[in-house]
Amino acid sequence: MKKAFVLFSLFFYTSHINAQFQMAKAPVADKKEYWRTLHDDRVLDNYYWMYDYFGKGPDSTKVVDYLKAENTYLDAVMTGTKKFQADLFKEMKARIKEKDETVPVYKNGFYYYSRTEVGKQYYKYCRKKGSLNAKEEVLLDVDKMAEGHSYYTVSGFEVSENNKLLAFGVDDVSRRQYTIYIKNIETGEILKDAVKNTEGSACWASDNKTFFYTSKNPVTLLAEKINRHILGTDAAKDAVVYEEKDKSNYIEVNKSKNNKFIFITSQATMSSEIRFLDASRPAAPFEIFTPRMKDVLYDVTVLGNKFLIRTNKDAAKNFKLMECPLTKTEATNWKEVIAHRTDVLLQGVEEFKDFIVLNERVNGLVRLRVRGLKNNAEHDINFGEASYAANFGVNPEYNTTILRYGYTSLTTPASVYDYNMATKEKKLMKQQEVLGGYNAADYVTERLYATAKDGTELPVSLVYKKGFKKDGKAPLLLYAYGSYGISLDAGFSSSRLSLLNRGFAFAMAHIRGGQEMGRSWYEDGKLMKKKNTFTDFIDCGEFLVKEKFTGREHLYAQGGSAGGLLMGAVINMAPELWHGVIAQVPFVDVVNTMLDESIPLTTNEFDEWGNPKNKEAYFYMKSYSPYENIEKKNYPNLLVTTGLHDSQVQYFEPAKWVAKLRAMKTDKNILLLNTNMEFGHGGASGRFDFLKDVALNYAFLFTLEGIYK
Repeated sequence: MKKAFVLFSLFFYTSHINAQFQMAKAPVADKKEYWRTLHDDRVLDNYYWMYDYFGKGPDSTKVVDYLKAENTYLDAVMTGTKKFQADLFKEMKARIKEKDETVPVYKNGFYYYSRTEVGKQYYKYCRKKGSLNAKEEVLLDVDKMAEGHSYYTVSGFEVSENNKLLAFGVDDVSRRQYTIYIKNIETGEILKDAVKNTEGSACWASDNKTFFYTSKNPVTLLAEKINRHILGTDAAKDAVVYEEKDKSNYIEVNKSKNNKFIFITSQATMSSEIRFLDASRPAAPFEIFTPRMKDVLYDVTVLGNKFLIRTNKDAAKNFKLMECPLTKTEATNWKEVIAHRTDVLLQGVEEFKDFIVLNERVNGLVRLRVRGLKNNAEHDINFGEASYAANFGVNPEYNTTILRYGYTSLTTPASVYDYNMATKEKKLMKQQEVLGGYNAADYVTERLYATAKDGTELPVSLVYKKGFKKDGKAPLLLYAYGSYGISLDAGFSSSRLSLLNRGFAFAMAHIRGGQEMGRSWYEDGKLMKKKNTFTDFIDCGEFLVKEKFTGREHLYAQGGSAGGLLMGAVINMAPELWHGVIAQVPFVDVVNTMLDESIPLTTNEFDEWGNPKNKEAYFYMKSYSPYENIEKKNYPNLLVTTGLHDSQVQYFEPAKWVAKLRAMKTDKNILLLNTNMEFGHGGASGRFDFLKDVALNYAFLFTLEGIYK
C-alpha cells in the first residue's frame, strides 16, 4: 500500500561517514502536484500538502505520520550516539547550580525574587515584606503548577498597587496563547477571572480591580485588541478600549514606572503610535500621544513633570532624545534633549528622580551612559572587556541612585550589578555559578573584523580554550541571526563549555540585518537588501578559514528562526563551505508563508521581508528563499529541528524543506529532521530539558568531527 513515506528497516549497519552514525533508509515524502501562479510566474510545489495539519483536513494524519517517521529515522541514525548524548546532558546539567535564587528586586515595599530547588525543573516566585530577613511568601509554586504538563510557562507577573493581587499568564501548549489568572495573595485563592487567548500580561489600574490586557486573534495569533477587565465580571464581555486595524502592527499595554500612566503602543517596523491614560481613571478613554507618522518611530518615558521621547523623527536614523510637557504631547511641542549622532545608536533610556541612563551602541558594543539631571554631567560605566553583552536590569524604583544592570561576555558568566550613579561605585550582586571548577582564564576571546565583498567591515566575536591551534585543522561553530534589527551580543553559556573543552572554537558573526553597528546596519539587511545578511555570513566563514581558525572540512554553522533562514540561504549559495549545519525552527519557505495572511506573524512582517503581492518583492524573495532554491547538487550534513506547536515558524516549513532536499540533493551526507511533537518555537520549558536538545546538536557536530566522548 502506498504511504506518505517508505517504511525503513530497523536493522542498521555502520555509516560510511562516521562510526557512530548508523545507516537506515530515510523517509520519502509523497509528492502532490500543486501550482502557485503569481505575477505570471508558475511554480510547482510538490510538498504543499504538508500545510494540512492538526486534523483540519484529509492529509493531517499523513503529515503527522511523516513527521514521526523522520523522528524515527533520526533515532536510527543517531542511535550510536545515545550514550554520548546522555553523558553530554549529565555533563552540562552538572554545571548548573540546582538550588539557587535570583537577586531580589525591591518594589512598592516588597522584595521579589524566584528560587529553584534540587531536581526541580521550574521555580518558586516569592516575596518578602520590607526586609530580606522577613518571612517568605511563596506567591506561585510553578514546580507544583507544572505537574502533569509536558510544557508549562508562566509569564507576566504583575502585582496590584495595594500589593494584594497577583496577575499572571499561563501557556501549557507552547503556542504563546496565554490565559491570565488572578491570585488573591492574602487568601491564596485563585479568582474565577480567567482571561483566555492573551499575550500573557496584565496592566493594573490604580483602583486595584481593573486591568488591561492584549487579546489575540485565535487563528493568526496577531495581537489585535486591548481590552479592559473588571474583577468579578465575565471576560467575554470585556470592553475593547483599542483595536488595531493595521495588521502589520504589534500592540501592547504597559504602565509607567511612577504608576501614573497606562500606555498602549502600536508599532510596526517603520512607524509607531502611542495612547495614554491616567491610571487612576481606568474608565476614561485613551488619548493619542501624537498620531502615527510615516517612517517615524517613537517611544515614551515619564520623567517627573514631562515626557521623554526617543524618536527617529526628522531623519534621526540612530534616534535622538526629546521632551515635552505632560499636557502638550503633540510632536510640534517636542524639544531636543540629546541630538542625533551618526556614530551612536540610542537604544533606550532608564529614568530616575535625579538621573537618566542612556543605553547606547557604539562600534557594535553597548554603552550605558549616566546623565545627572541637576547639572547634565555625564559619565560611562566601564565594562573592561573588548566584547560583551550588557543591558538594563529590573529597575522599578524611581527615587533611588542605584541602577541595576546585567553583564556577561563569552568568558564571563551572567552577572548582576548594582551601580551607584552618584558615587560611581558598582557592586556585584550575583554571578552565575558554574559548578565543576570553571576558570575564565582557561579561555581566550577575540574580536575580529572580516571584510564583506562590498568592503564593509563585519565584527566577529570568538572564543576558544587555551592551546587552540590556528592551523586550519580545528573545528569551529559559527553562529548568527541577522534580522529584525536584533543585535547579537557576546554572552556566556555554560553548556558551550562542552564544545570548547573538546577543541571547538565558537564564533558569532555580527552581520547586517541586526543593529549592532547602528540603524543603517539593520536597513542594509532587510527588504530588497536582505541578501547582504547571507553574503556577510559567508564572508565571515571564508575569513575564519583564511585566517586558519578552521578549514572547510571543519567549519560548522548554526542559526534559528530567522537565523534558520540564514542557514537555508547559505547552504544554497555556498554549500561547499560548511561541513555541517544546524538549522533550528528555520523560516525557509519565505514566499509561501508571506503570501498566507492566516499564518501567525505574516502581516506583521511585510516591512521586514516585503509583501510578495508586490511583483518586485516577490521575485526578490523568490531569489533567496531556501525552499525555492534547492538544486540538484551536494549539500553539507544537516540537522534540522522544529516543533509541532510552533507559533512563530510553523512546522511545515522545515518539513517541506527537508522533504525537498531529500529528493534533490546528490550527496550521501546526513540529513535529519527532529520534530518535537509537544513543544513550540522556544523548545522545552523546563530548565534542564532544553539541554537534551543541546546534547543532540553537539553529538551531531562531534560525530562529524570523529569525537566520540
